[in-house]
Amino acid sequence: MIRSHTCGELRAENIGQEVTLCGWVDSYRDHGGGLFIDLRDRYGKTQIVFGPESGPENQESARTLRSEFVVAVAGKVAHRPEGTTNPRLATGEIEVHPQRLMILNKSLTPPFQPGAKELPNEDLRLKYRYLDLRRPEQQATMLLRHRIIRGMRAFFDEHDFVDVETPMLGRSTPEGARDYLVPSRIHHGSFYALPQSPQLYKQILMIAGYDRYVQVARCFRDEDLRADRQPEFTQLDMEMSFVDSDDIIGLIDGLVARLAKEVLGQEVKLPLPRMTYDEAMERFGHDAPDLRFGMELVDITDLAKETDFRVFRATADGGGRVRGINVKGAAANYSRKGIDELTNYVMQDFAAKGLAWFKVEEGRTLASPIAKNFSPALLGKIAERTAAQPGDLLLFVADQFEVTCKALYALRKRFGEELKLYDPNTKNFSWIVEFPMFARDEESHCWAAMHHPFTAPRPQDLPLLASDPGKCRAQAYDLVINGSEAGGGTIRIHDPQVQQQVFGLLGIDPAQARERFGFLLDALAYGAPPHGGIALGIDRWVMLFGGLDNIRDCIAFPKTQKATDLMTEAPGPVDPQQLRELGIQIRASEAPSRR
Repeated sequence: MIRSHTCGELRAENIGQEVTLCGWVDSYRDHGGGLFIDLRDRYGKTQIVFGPESGPENQESARTLRSEFVVAVAGKVAHRPEGTTNPRLATGEIEVHPQRLMILNKSLTPPFQPGAKELPNEDLRLKYRYLDLRRPEQQATMLLRHRIIRGMRAFFDEHDFVDVETPMLGRSTPEGARDYLVPSRIHHGSFYALPQSPQLYKQILMIAGYDRYVQVARCFRDEDLRADRQPEFTQLDMEMSFVDSDDIIGLIDGLVARLAKEVLGQEVKLPLPRMTYDEAMERFGHDAPDLRFGMELVDITDLAKETDFRVFRATADGGGRVRGINVKGAAANYSRKGIDELTNYVMQDFAAKGLAWFKVEEGRTLASPIAKNFSPALLGKIAERTAAQPGDLLLFVADQFEVTCKALYALRKRFGEELKLYDPNTKNFSWIVEFPMFARDEESHCWAAMHHPFTAPRPQDLPLLASDPGKCRAQAYDLVINGSEAGGGTIRIHDPQVQQQVFGLLGIDPAQARERFGFLLDALAYGAPPHGGIALGIDRWVMLFGGLDNIRDCIAFPKTQKATDLMTEAPGPVDPQQLRELGIQIRASEAPSRR
Protein backbone atom coordinates (compact mmCIF):
# COMPACT_ATOMS: atom_id res chain seq x y z
CA MET A 1 0.00 0.00 0.00
CA ILE A 2 1.24 3.46 -0.87
CA ARG A 3 -0.68 5.04 2.01
CA SER A 4 -0.36 4.25 5.68
CA HIS A 5 -3.62 5.92 6.74
CA THR A 6 -6.77 7.32 5.16
CA CYS A 7 -7.63 11.02 5.11
CA GLY A 8 -10.29 10.55 7.78
CA GLU A 9 -8.31 8.40 10.18
CA LEU A 10 -5.73 10.55 12.01
CA ARG A 11 -6.45 11.88 15.50
CA ALA A 12 -4.57 13.53 18.36
CA GLU A 13 -3.15 10.16 19.44
CA ASN A 14 -1.29 9.99 16.10
CA ILE A 15 0.69 13.18 16.75
CA GLY A 16 4.40 12.61 16.13
CA GLN A 17 3.89 9.63 13.81
CA GLU A 18 5.32 9.41 10.30
CA VAL A 19 2.45 8.81 7.86
CA THR A 20 1.71 8.66 4.15
CA LEU A 21 -1.64 9.89 2.86
CA CYS A 22 -3.13 9.67 -0.64
CA GLY A 23 -6.13 11.46 -2.07
CA TRP A 24 -7.56 14.30 -4.08
CA VAL A 25 -6.81 17.98 -3.52
CA ASP A 26 -10.08 19.35 -2.20
CA SER A 27 -8.89 22.94 -1.70
CA TYR A 28 -5.66 24.89 -1.44
CA ARG A 29 -4.75 28.19 0.25
CA ASP A 30 -1.46 30.04 -0.17
CA HIS A 31 -0.79 32.19 2.90
CA GLY A 32 2.65 33.31 1.82
CA GLY A 33 4.61 31.66 4.59
CA GLY A 34 2.84 28.36 4.11
CA LEU A 35 0.61 26.50 1.67
CA PHE A 36 -2.45 24.73 3.10
CA ILE A 37 -3.99 21.77 1.28
CA ASP A 38 -7.14 19.89 2.26
CA LEU A 39 -6.56 16.33 1.10
CA ARG A 40 -9.74 14.28 0.58
CA ASP A 41 -10.66 10.64 0.12
CA ARG A 42 -13.92 8.81 0.82
CA TYR A 43 -13.03 8.56 4.51
CA GLY A 44 -12.66 12.29 5.17
CA LYS A 45 -10.24 15.23 4.92
CA THR A 46 -6.85 16.03 6.42
CA GLN A 47 -5.14 19.41 6.40
CA ILE A 48 -1.65 19.33 4.89
CA VAL A 49 0.65 22.29 5.66
CA PHE A 50 3.66 22.95 3.44
CA GLY A 51 5.72 25.24 5.69
CA PRO A 52 9.44 26.13 5.59
CA GLU A 53 10.29 22.77 7.20
CA SER A 54 8.90 21.01 4.10
CA GLY A 55 11.75 22.42 2.05
CA PRO A 56 11.72 24.75 -0.97
CA GLU A 57 11.39 21.92 -3.50
CA ASN A 58 8.24 20.54 -1.91
CA GLN A 59 6.81 24.05 -1.50
CA GLU A 60 7.46 24.87 -5.13
CA SER A 61 5.85 21.61 -6.24
CA ALA A 62 2.90 22.21 -3.90
CA ARG A 63 2.20 25.58 -5.51
CA THR A 64 1.43 23.77 -8.78
CA LEU A 65 -1.38 21.78 -7.16
CA ARG A 66 -4.96 22.45 -8.17
CA SER A 67 -8.35 21.00 -7.31
CA GLU A 68 -8.74 17.27 -7.96
CA PHE A 69 -5.03 16.58 -8.47
CA VAL A 70 -4.25 13.11 -7.08
CA VAL A 71 -1.29 13.23 -4.72
CA ALA A 72 0.57 11.32 -2.02
CA VAL A 73 2.22 13.11 0.88
CA ALA A 74 4.57 11.64 3.47
CA GLY A 75 5.30 13.50 6.69
CA LYS A 76 4.74 13.89 10.40
CA VAL A 77 1.43 14.36 12.21
CA ALA A 78 1.36 17.57 14.29
CA HIS A 79 -1.14 19.35 16.54
CA ARG A 80 -2.81 22.32 14.93
CA PRO A 81 -1.74 25.64 16.45
CA GLU A 82 -3.89 26.90 19.31
CA GLY A 83 -7.07 28.58 18.06
CA THR A 84 -7.00 26.89 14.64
CA THR A 85 -8.57 23.50 15.47
CA ASN A 86 -11.73 22.62 13.56
CA PRO A 87 -14.32 20.84 15.75
CA ARG A 88 -16.56 20.22 12.71
CA LEU A 89 -13.91 17.98 11.18
CA ALA A 90 -13.06 14.54 12.60
CA THR A 91 -9.38 15.26 11.88
CA GLY A 92 -9.73 18.87 13.03
CA GLU A 93 -7.16 18.62 15.86
CA ILE A 94 -4.24 17.62 13.67
CA GLU A 95 -2.41 18.50 10.48
CA VAL A 96 0.37 16.82 8.52
CA HIS A 97 3.73 18.50 7.83
CA PRO A 98 5.01 16.71 4.72
CA GLN A 99 8.58 15.90 3.86
CA ARG A 100 7.73 14.44 0.49
CA LEU A 101 5.08 15.22 -2.14
CA MET A 102 4.27 12.96 -5.08
CA ILE A 103 1.87 14.16 -7.77
CA LEU A 104 0.26 10.90 -8.90
CA ASN A 105 -2.00 12.47 -11.49
CA LYS A 106 -3.06 15.92 -12.61
CA SER A 107 -6.61 17.05 -13.33
CA LEU A 108 -8.18 19.40 -15.80
CA THR A 109 -10.16 22.22 -14.24
CA PRO A 110 -13.33 20.39 -13.21
CA PRO A 111 -16.71 21.69 -14.45
CA PHE A 112 -17.79 21.74 -10.80
CA GLN A 113 -16.07 21.21 -7.48
CA PRO A 114 -17.04 17.97 -5.70
CA GLY A 115 -16.57 19.69 -2.37
CA ALA A 116 -18.66 22.77 -3.19
CA LYS A 117 -21.81 23.45 -1.18
CA GLU A 118 -23.81 24.63 -4.20
CA LEU A 119 -24.76 21.78 -6.53
CA PRO A 120 -24.67 22.24 -10.29
CA ASN A 121 -27.66 21.20 -12.39
CA GLU A 122 -28.37 17.49 -12.51
CA ASP A 123 -27.54 17.05 -16.21
CA LEU A 124 -24.02 18.36 -15.62
CA ARG A 125 -23.61 16.09 -12.60
CA LEU A 126 -24.75 13.05 -14.58
CA LYS A 127 -22.47 13.89 -17.52
CA TYR A 128 -19.49 14.01 -15.17
CA ARG A 129 -20.80 11.31 -12.85
CA TYR A 130 -17.28 10.28 -11.79
CA LEU A 131 -16.84 13.77 -10.31
CA ASP A 132 -20.31 13.76 -8.77
CA LEU A 133 -19.58 10.43 -7.08
CA ARG A 134 -16.62 12.09 -5.33
CA ARG A 135 -18.96 14.37 -3.39
CA PRO A 136 -19.05 13.40 0.30
CA GLU A 137 -22.87 13.41 0.26
CA GLN A 138 -22.97 11.08 -2.73
CA GLN A 139 -20.37 8.79 -1.20
CA ALA A 140 -22.40 8.68 2.03
CA THR A 141 -25.43 7.57 -0.01
CA MET A 142 -23.45 4.81 -1.73
CA LEU A 143 -22.16 3.63 1.66
CA LEU A 144 -25.72 3.69 3.02
CA ARG A 145 -26.75 1.50 0.08
CA HIS A 146 -23.90 -0.88 0.88
CA ARG A 147 -24.96 -1.11 4.53
CA ILE A 148 -28.60 -1.79 3.64
CA ILE A 149 -27.73 -4.54 1.15
CA ARG A 150 -25.19 -6.06 3.54
CA GLY A 151 -27.78 -6.05 6.32
CA MET A 152 -30.40 -7.65 4.09
CA ARG A 153 -28.06 -10.42 2.97
CA ALA A 154 -26.94 -11.15 6.53
CA PHE A 155 -30.54 -11.29 7.77
CA PHE A 156 -31.70 -13.76 5.15
CA ASP A 157 -28.56 -15.87 5.53
CA GLU A 158 -29.35 -16.21 9.23
CA HIS A 159 -32.83 -17.44 8.26
CA ASP A 160 -31.52 -20.24 6.01
CA PHE A 161 -32.22 -18.62 2.66
CA VAL A 162 -30.25 -19.76 -0.40
CA ASP A 163 -28.88 -17.05 -2.70
CA VAL A 164 -29.63 -18.12 -6.28
CA GLU A 165 -28.93 -16.08 -9.41
CA THR A 166 -31.61 -16.18 -12.10
CA PRO A 167 -31.05 -15.46 -15.83
CA MET A 168 -30.79 -12.01 -17.36
CA LEU A 169 -31.73 -13.37 -20.78
CA GLY A 170 -35.18 -14.93 -20.66
CA ARG A 171 -38.52 -15.24 -22.40
CA SER A 172 -40.68 -12.17 -22.97
CA THR A 173 -43.81 -12.55 -20.82
CA PRO A 174 -46.48 -9.94 -20.11
CA GLU A 175 -45.97 -8.63 -16.58
CA GLY A 176 -47.50 -5.15 -16.75
CA ALA A 177 -44.73 -3.09 -18.36
CA ARG A 178 -42.86 -3.24 -21.65
CA ASP A 179 -39.89 -5.59 -21.83
CA TYR A 180 -36.43 -4.55 -22.90
CA LEU A 181 -35.72 -6.91 -25.79
CA VAL A 182 -32.36 -8.40 -26.83
CA PRO A 183 -32.18 -9.73 -30.40
CA SER A 184 -30.63 -13.15 -30.95
CA ARG A 185 -27.75 -13.36 -33.42
CA ILE A 186 -28.16 -17.11 -33.83
CA HIS A 187 -31.97 -17.21 -34.04
CA HIS A 188 -32.90 -14.36 -36.37
CA GLY A 189 -36.29 -12.87 -35.59
CA SER A 190 -36.27 -14.15 -32.04
CA PHE A 191 -35.59 -12.09 -28.94
CA TYR A 192 -34.62 -12.51 -25.35
CA ALA A 193 -36.16 -10.21 -22.76
CA LEU A 194 -34.38 -8.65 -19.82
CA PRO A 195 -36.23 -9.58 -16.63
CA GLN A 196 -38.86 -7.23 -15.23
CA SER A 197 -38.46 -9.36 -12.10
CA PRO A 198 -37.36 -12.94 -11.37
CA GLN A 199 -41.02 -13.82 -10.75
CA LEU A 200 -41.36 -17.00 -12.79
CA TYR A 201 -37.88 -18.29 -12.02
CA LYS A 202 -38.34 -17.99 -8.28
CA GLN A 203 -41.65 -19.83 -8.48
CA ILE A 204 -39.88 -22.61 -10.35
CA LEU A 205 -37.19 -22.66 -7.64
CA MET A 206 -39.95 -23.32 -5.10
CA ILE A 207 -41.25 -26.18 -7.25
CA ALA A 208 -37.65 -27.43 -7.43
CA GLY A 209 -37.53 -27.70 -3.64
CA TYR A 210 -35.43 -24.65 -2.73
CA ASP A 211 -37.89 -23.60 -0.07
CA ARG A 212 -36.10 -20.34 0.85
CA TYR A 213 -34.67 -18.34 -2.05
CA VAL A 214 -33.20 -14.84 -1.96
CA GLN A 215 -31.38 -12.66 -4.49
CA VAL A 216 -30.26 -9.08 -4.96
CA ALA A 217 -31.74 -8.91 -8.44
CA ARG A 218 -31.37 -6.47 -11.31
CA CYS A 219 -34.68 -5.73 -13.04
CA PHE A 220 -35.60 -3.85 -16.20
CA ARG A 221 -38.82 -2.16 -17.29
CA ASP A 222 -39.34 -0.02 -20.36
CA GLU A 223 -41.85 2.42 -18.88
CA ASP A 224 -42.34 6.13 -18.38
CA LEU A 225 -39.97 7.46 -15.75
CA ARG A 226 -40.32 9.76 -12.75
CA ALA A 227 -38.33 10.81 -9.70
CA ASP A 228 -38.64 7.43 -7.97
CA ARG A 229 -38.48 5.15 -11.02
CA GLN A 230 -35.62 3.98 -13.28
CA PRO A 231 -35.51 1.71 -16.36
CA GLU A 232 -33.11 -0.58 -14.49
CA PHE A 233 -33.34 -1.03 -10.78
CA THR A 234 -32.36 -3.38 -7.97
CA GLN A 235 -34.62 -5.33 -5.65
CA LEU A 236 -34.17 -7.75 -2.80
CA ASP A 237 -36.17 -10.68 -4.11
CA MET A 238 -37.25 -13.55 -1.85
CA GLU A 239 -39.59 -16.53 -1.97
CA MET A 240 -40.64 -19.16 0.58
CA SER A 241 -42.56 -22.42 0.42
CA PHE A 242 -45.26 -23.70 2.81
CA VAL A 243 -46.13 -20.23 4.06
CA ASP A 244 -49.04 -17.82 4.19
CA SER A 245 -49.17 -14.02 4.11
CA ASP A 246 -48.59 -13.73 7.86
CA ASP A 247 -45.34 -15.70 7.57
CA ILE A 248 -43.94 -13.39 4.89
CA ILE A 249 -45.05 -10.22 6.64
CA GLY A 250 -43.69 -11.42 9.99
CA LEU A 251 -40.29 -12.18 8.48
CA ILE A 252 -40.03 -8.76 6.81
CA ASP A 253 -41.12 -7.12 10.07
CA GLY A 254 -37.94 -8.55 11.57
CA LEU A 255 -35.84 -7.25 8.70
CA VAL A 256 -37.34 -3.77 9.03
CA ALA A 257 -36.69 -3.68 12.77
CA ARG A 258 -33.08 -4.76 12.34
CA LEU A 259 -32.20 -2.31 9.56
CA ALA A 260 -34.03 0.56 11.25
CA LYS A 261 -31.91 -0.01 14.36
CA GLU A 262 -28.60 -0.70 12.58
CA VAL A 263 -28.85 2.00 9.93
CA LEU A 264 -31.13 4.65 11.43
CA GLY A 265 -30.70 4.04 15.15
CA GLN A 266 -34.50 3.85 15.37
CA GLU A 267 -36.40 1.34 17.48
CA VAL A 268 -39.41 -0.06 15.64
CA LYS A 269 -42.29 -1.62 17.54
CA LEU A 270 -43.45 -4.94 16.10
CA PRO A 271 -45.65 -6.14 14.60
CA LEU A 272 -45.83 -3.33 12.08
CA PRO A 273 -49.37 -1.93 11.74
CA ARG A 274 -51.54 -3.36 8.96
CA MET A 275 -54.39 -1.77 7.07
CA THR A 276 -56.59 -3.26 4.36
CA TYR A 277 -56.60 -1.71 0.92
CA ASP A 278 -60.23 -0.65 1.31
CA GLU A 279 -59.52 1.03 4.64
CA ALA A 280 -56.50 2.87 3.22
CA MET A 281 -58.52 4.21 0.29
CA GLU A 282 -61.34 5.35 2.58
CA ARG A 283 -59.12 6.97 5.20
CA PHE A 284 -56.30 8.33 3.04
CA GLY A 285 -57.31 8.04 -0.62
CA HIS A 286 -54.22 6.02 -1.51
CA ASP A 287 -52.84 2.51 -1.14
CA ALA A 288 -49.51 3.78 0.25
CA PRO A 289 -50.50 6.38 2.85
CA ASP A 290 -48.03 8.45 4.82
CA LEU A 291 -48.91 7.73 8.45
CA ARG A 292 -46.53 10.26 9.99
CA PHE A 293 -49.45 12.68 10.31
CA GLY A 294 -53.23 12.51 10.48
CA MET A 295 -55.52 14.63 8.29
CA GLU A 296 -57.64 11.64 7.33
CA LEU A 297 -60.34 11.94 4.69
CA VAL A 298 -63.87 12.52 5.97
CA ASP A 299 -66.99 11.38 4.13
CA ILE A 300 -70.06 13.65 4.25
CA THR A 301 -72.00 12.09 1.37
CA ASP A 302 -74.99 11.38 3.60
CA LEU A 303 -75.02 15.01 4.78
CA ALA A 304 -74.66 16.25 1.20
CA LYS A 305 -78.08 14.79 0.42
CA GLU A 306 -79.64 17.26 2.88
CA THR A 307 -78.21 20.44 1.32
CA ASP A 308 -79.49 22.81 -1.33
CA PHE A 309 -75.97 23.13 -2.71
CA ARG A 310 -76.49 21.60 -6.13
CA VAL A 311 -72.95 20.25 -6.65
CA PHE A 312 -73.03 18.27 -3.40
CA ARG A 313 -76.63 17.13 -3.77
CA ALA A 314 -76.33 15.99 -7.39
CA THR A 315 -73.12 14.08 -6.72
CA ALA A 316 -74.55 12.31 -3.67
CA ASP A 317 -77.80 11.44 -5.42
CA GLY A 318 -75.91 10.23 -8.50
CA GLY A 319 -73.85 7.65 -6.64
CA GLY A 320 -70.74 9.79 -6.24
CA ARG A 321 -68.98 10.74 -3.02
CA VAL A 322 -68.49 14.00 -1.14
CA ARG A 323 -65.31 13.78 0.90
CA GLY A 324 -62.96 16.25 2.48
CA ILE A 325 -60.07 17.00 4.80
CA ASN A 326 -59.63 19.28 7.77
CA VAL A 327 -56.41 21.29 7.48
CA LYS A 328 -55.96 22.12 11.15
CA GLY A 329 -55.20 25.76 11.94
CA ALA A 330 -54.65 26.65 8.27
CA ALA A 331 -57.54 29.06 7.66
CA ALA A 332 -55.28 32.07 8.06
CA ASN A 333 -52.60 30.55 5.84
CA TYR A 334 -54.73 30.50 2.69
CA SER A 335 -56.42 33.57 1.22
CA ARG A 336 -59.07 33.38 -1.49
CA LYS A 337 -56.26 33.56 -4.03
CA GLY A 338 -54.48 30.68 -2.32
CA ILE A 339 -57.64 28.59 -2.28
CA ASP A 340 -58.22 29.38 -5.96
CA GLU A 341 -54.74 28.04 -6.65
CA LEU A 342 -55.58 24.84 -4.76
CA THR A 343 -58.80 24.56 -6.77
CA ASN A 344 -56.92 24.87 -10.06
CA TYR A 345 -54.46 22.26 -8.80
CA VAL A 346 -57.08 19.56 -8.17
CA MET A 347 -59.04 20.43 -11.33
CA GLN A 348 -56.12 20.48 -13.75
CA ASP A 349 -53.99 17.70 -12.31
CA PHE A 350 -56.65 15.31 -10.98
CA ALA A 351 -59.77 16.03 -13.06
CA ALA A 352 -61.82 17.15 -10.06
CA LYS A 353 -64.84 19.31 -10.89
CA GLY A 354 -63.97 21.81 -8.19
CA LEU A 355 -63.00 22.38 -4.58
CA ALA A 356 -65.50 23.54 -1.95
CA TRP A 357 -64.21 25.16 1.23
CA PHE A 358 -65.19 26.47 4.63
CA LYS A 359 -63.17 28.46 7.12
CA VAL A 360 -64.00 27.69 10.74
CA GLU A 361 -64.64 30.82 12.78
CA GLU A 362 -65.35 31.47 16.47
CA GLY A 363 -68.14 29.32 17.84
CA ARG A 364 -67.26 26.65 15.21
CA THR A 365 -69.32 28.50 12.60
CA LEU A 366 -68.45 27.69 8.99
CA ALA A 367 -67.83 30.64 6.68
CA SER A 368 -67.84 30.26 2.91
CA PRO A 369 -69.58 31.72 -0.17
CA ILE A 370 -71.53 28.43 -0.36
CA ALA A 371 -72.58 28.46 3.33
CA LYS A 372 -75.96 30.04 2.46
CA ASN A 373 -76.94 26.74 0.82
CA PHE A 374 -76.68 24.88 4.14
CA SER A 375 -78.93 25.12 7.16
CA PRO A 376 -77.25 26.03 10.46
CA ALA A 377 -78.01 22.55 11.74
CA LEU A 378 -76.35 20.94 8.69
CA LEU A 379 -73.29 23.16 9.02
CA GLY A 380 -73.09 22.06 12.64
CA LYS A 381 -73.16 18.40 11.56
CA ILE A 382 -70.34 19.02 9.07
CA ALA A 383 -68.30 20.77 11.77
CA GLU A 384 -68.86 17.85 14.11
CA ARG A 385 -68.09 15.22 11.45
CA THR A 386 -64.78 16.94 10.58
CA ALA A 387 -63.84 17.72 14.22
CA ALA A 388 -63.62 21.36 13.18
CA GLN A 389 -62.17 23.98 15.51
CA PRO A 390 -61.76 27.76 15.04
CA GLY A 391 -58.95 28.48 12.60
CA ASP A 392 -59.34 25.24 10.63
CA LEU A 393 -59.76 25.06 6.86
CA LEU A 394 -62.21 22.46 5.50
CA LEU A 395 -61.82 21.37 1.87
CA PHE A 396 -64.24 19.10 -0.02
CA VAL A 397 -64.31 17.35 -3.37
CA ALA A 398 -67.61 16.07 -4.81
CA ASP A 399 -67.03 13.51 -7.56
CA GLN A 400 -66.64 9.82 -8.30
CA PHE A 401 -64.82 7.87 -5.59
CA GLU A 402 -61.58 7.52 -7.58
CA VAL A 403 -61.41 11.25 -8.29
CA THR A 404 -62.00 12.18 -4.65
CA CYS A 405 -59.22 9.77 -3.66
CA LYS A 406 -56.66 11.20 -6.06
CA ALA A 407 -57.48 14.86 -5.43
CA LEU A 408 -57.67 14.68 -1.65
CA TYR A 409 -54.63 12.42 -1.36
CA ALA A 410 -52.64 14.98 -3.36
CA LEU A 411 -53.89 17.84 -1.19
CA ARG A 412 -53.12 15.91 2.00
CA LYS A 413 -49.58 15.17 0.80
CA ARG A 414 -49.07 18.79 -0.25
CA PHE A 415 -50.24 20.18 3.10
CA GLY A 416 -48.08 17.68 4.97
CA GLU A 417 -45.01 19.10 3.22
CA GLU A 418 -45.99 22.79 3.15
CA LEU A 419 -47.18 22.95 6.76
CA LYS A 420 -44.37 20.70 8.06
CA LEU A 421 -46.80 18.32 9.74
CA TYR A 422 -44.21 15.60 10.35
CA ASP A 423 -40.59 15.15 11.32
CA PRO A 424 -38.71 14.38 8.07
CA ASN A 425 -36.16 12.34 10.05
CA THR A 426 -38.84 9.95 11.33
CA LYS A 427 -39.45 6.75 9.40
CA ASN A 428 -42.90 5.16 9.54
CA PHE A 429 -43.39 1.56 8.43
CA SER A 430 -46.73 -0.14 7.76
CA TRP A 431 -48.44 -2.80 5.65
CA ILE A 432 -51.35 -2.57 3.22
CA VAL A 433 -53.05 -5.95 2.76
CA GLU A 434 -56.01 -7.58 0.98
CA PHE A 435 -55.74 -5.81 -2.34
CA PRO A 436 -58.35 -6.45 -5.01
CA MET A 437 -57.40 -9.34 -7.29
CA PHE A 438 -58.49 -7.46 -10.40
CA ALA A 439 -59.07 -3.98 -11.77
CA ARG A 440 -60.97 -2.96 -14.86
CA ASP A 441 -58.69 -2.08 -17.80
CA GLU A 442 -59.85 1.37 -18.90
CA GLU A 443 -59.18 0.71 -22.59
CA SER A 444 -60.44 -2.85 -23.05
CA HIS A 445 -62.92 -2.83 -20.14
CA CYS A 446 -61.60 -6.31 -19.33
CA TRP A 447 -60.14 -7.54 -16.09
CA ALA A 448 -56.47 -6.80 -15.38
CA ALA A 449 -54.34 -8.18 -12.57
CA MET A 450 -53.78 -5.67 -9.76
CA HIS A 451 -50.39 -7.24 -9.01
CA HIS A 452 -49.50 -9.94 -11.54
CA PRO A 453 -51.25 -12.96 -13.10
CA PHE A 454 -49.75 -15.42 -10.61
CA THR A 455 -51.27 -13.88 -7.46
CA ALA A 456 -53.45 -16.22 -5.41
CA PRO A 457 -56.89 -15.15 -4.19
CA ARG A 458 -57.79 -15.42 -0.53
CA PRO A 459 -59.03 -18.99 0.07
CA GLN A 460 -62.46 -17.73 1.14
CA ASP A 461 -62.72 -15.72 -2.11
CA LEU A 462 -62.03 -18.61 -4.48
CA PRO A 463 -65.75 -18.99 -5.39
CA LEU A 464 -65.81 -15.32 -6.45
CA LEU A 465 -63.52 -16.08 -9.38
CA ALA A 466 -66.55 -17.65 -11.04
CA SER A 467 -69.34 -15.51 -9.62
CA ASP A 468 -68.03 -11.98 -9.00
CA PRO A 469 -64.30 -11.42 -9.75
CA GLY A 470 -64.51 -7.72 -8.90
CA LYS A 471 -65.11 -8.58 -5.23
CA CYS A 472 -62.28 -11.10 -5.06
CA ARG A 473 -59.45 -10.12 -2.72
CA ALA A 474 -55.85 -11.21 -3.26
CA GLN A 475 -53.29 -12.59 -0.86
CA ALA A 476 -51.22 -9.50 -1.56
CA TYR A 477 -49.32 -7.14 0.71
CA ASP A 478 -47.28 -3.96 0.26
CA LEU A 479 -44.71 -2.53 2.65
CA VAL A 480 -45.06 1.25 2.95
CA ILE A 481 -42.38 3.61 4.25
CA ASN A 482 -43.36 7.26 4.72
CA GLY A 483 -46.04 7.12 2.06
CA SER A 484 -43.97 5.28 -0.55
CA GLU A 485 -44.33 1.67 -1.61
CA ALA A 486 -41.05 0.08 -0.55
CA GLY A 487 -41.93 -3.51 -1.36
CA GLY A 488 -44.70 -5.67 -2.66
CA GLY A 489 -45.48 -9.35 -2.63
CA THR A 490 -48.13 -12.02 -2.87
CA ILE A 491 -48.87 -15.63 -2.15
CA ARG A 492 -48.70 -17.36 -5.54
CA ILE A 493 -51.12 -19.68 -7.27
CA HIS A 494 -49.80 -23.23 -6.99
CA ASP A 495 -52.85 -25.02 -8.41
CA PRO A 496 -52.73 -25.30 -12.25
CA GLN A 497 -56.54 -25.21 -12.52
CA VAL A 498 -56.81 -21.99 -10.50
CA GLN A 499 -53.99 -20.50 -12.55
CA GLN A 500 -55.83 -21.29 -15.77
CA GLN A 501 -59.05 -19.83 -14.33
CA VAL A 502 -57.24 -16.57 -13.55
CA PHE A 503 -55.69 -16.52 -17.02
CA GLY A 504 -59.18 -16.84 -18.47
CA LEU A 505 -60.43 -13.82 -16.50
CA LEU A 506 -57.45 -11.84 -17.81
CA GLY A 507 -58.35 -12.71 -21.40
CA ILE A 508 -55.54 -15.26 -21.81
CA ASP A 509 -57.01 -18.34 -23.46
CA PRO A 510 -55.45 -21.82 -23.04
CA ALA A 511 -53.50 -21.54 -26.30
CA GLN A 512 -52.05 -18.16 -25.31
CA ALA A 513 -51.28 -19.42 -21.82
CA ARG A 514 -49.44 -22.38 -23.29
CA GLU A 515 -47.51 -20.11 -25.67
CA ARG A 516 -46.52 -17.55 -23.00
CA PHE A 517 -46.26 -19.59 -19.81
CA GLY A 518 -46.12 -23.22 -20.89
CA PHE A 519 -42.97 -23.93 -18.88
CA LEU A 520 -44.62 -22.61 -15.70
CA LEU A 521 -47.85 -24.56 -16.26
CA ASP A 522 -45.81 -27.70 -16.84
CA ALA A 523 -43.83 -27.08 -13.64
CA LEU A 524 -47.01 -26.52 -11.62
CA ALA A 525 -48.21 -29.94 -12.73
CA TYR A 526 -45.25 -31.67 -11.09
CA GLY A 527 -45.95 -31.08 -7.41
CA ALA A 528 -45.89 -27.35 -6.67
CA PRO A 529 -45.90 -26.40 -2.97
CA PRO A 530 -47.86 -23.44 -1.64
CA HIS A 531 -45.44 -20.52 -1.87
CA GLY A 532 -45.14 -16.78 -1.78
CA GLY A 533 -42.67 -13.97 -1.46
CA ILE A 534 -41.91 -10.31 -1.78
CA ALA A 535 -39.65 -7.89 -3.63
CA LEU A 536 -38.15 -4.96 -1.74
CA GLY A 537 -37.03 -1.99 -3.82
CA ILE A 538 -33.45 -1.40 -2.70
CA ASP A 539 -33.07 1.90 -4.55
CA ARG A 540 -36.22 3.21 -2.88
CA TRP A 541 -35.13 1.95 0.55
CA VAL A 542 -31.88 3.90 0.18
CA MET A 543 -33.79 6.99 -0.91
CA LEU A 544 -36.19 6.78 2.04
CA PHE A 545 -33.60 5.83 4.66
CA GLY A 546 -31.34 8.62 3.39
CA GLY A 547 -34.10 11.24 3.34
CA LEU A 548 -33.52 11.91 -0.36
CA ASP A 549 -36.02 13.15 -2.95
CA ASN A 550 -34.68 11.51 -6.09
CA ILE A 551 -33.95 7.85 -6.69
CA ARG A 552 -31.22 8.77 -9.18
CA ASP A 553 -29.08 9.92 -6.25
CA CYS A 554 -29.20 6.37 -4.87
CA ILE A 555 -27.81 4.65 -7.98
CA ALA A 556 -24.16 4.86 -8.98
CA PHE A 557 -24.82 5.34 -12.69
CA PRO A 558 -28.49 6.27 -13.24
CA LYS A 559 -30.43 7.22 -16.33
CA THR A 560 -32.24 10.50 -16.90
CA GLN A 561 -36.03 10.77 -17.14
CA LYS A 562 -35.59 10.14 -20.86
CA ALA A 563 -33.77 6.87 -20.06
CA THR A 564 -30.41 8.17 -21.30
CA ASP A 565 -26.96 7.90 -19.75
CA LEU A 566 -25.41 11.34 -20.18
CA MET A 567 -21.95 10.10 -19.26
CA THR A 568 -21.66 7.27 -21.81
CA GLU A 569 -24.27 8.73 -24.19
CA ALA A 570 -26.27 5.50 -24.14
CA PRO A 571 -28.41 4.54 -25.95
CA GLY A 572 -26.46 5.15 -29.13
CA PRO A 573 -26.11 3.80 -32.66
CA VAL A 574 -24.24 0.57 -33.33
CA ASP A 575 -22.10 -0.58 -36.20
CA PRO A 576 -24.19 -1.55 -39.27
CA GLN A 577 -22.33 -4.87 -39.38
CA GLN A 578 -23.72 -5.74 -35.95
CA LEU A 579 -27.24 -5.05 -37.17
CA ARG A 580 -26.72 -7.24 -40.22
CA GLU A 581 -25.51 -10.10 -38.02
CA LEU A 582 -28.68 -9.73 -35.94
CA GLY A 583 -30.91 -9.60 -38.99
CA ILE A 584 -32.14 -6.11 -38.06
CA GLN A 585 -32.78 -3.22 -40.42
CA ILE A 586 -33.63 0.25 -39.10
CA ARG A 587 -35.90 2.42 -41.20
CA ALA A 588 -34.40 5.87 -41.60
CA SER A 589 -37.65 7.64 -40.69
CA GLU A 590 -37.80 5.76 -37.39
CA ALA A 591 -34.14 6.10 -36.40
CA PRO A 592 -33.94 7.79 -33.00
CA SER A 593 -32.11 11.08 -32.77
CA ARG A 594 -29.03 11.26 -30.55
CA ARG A 595 -29.65 13.12 -27.30
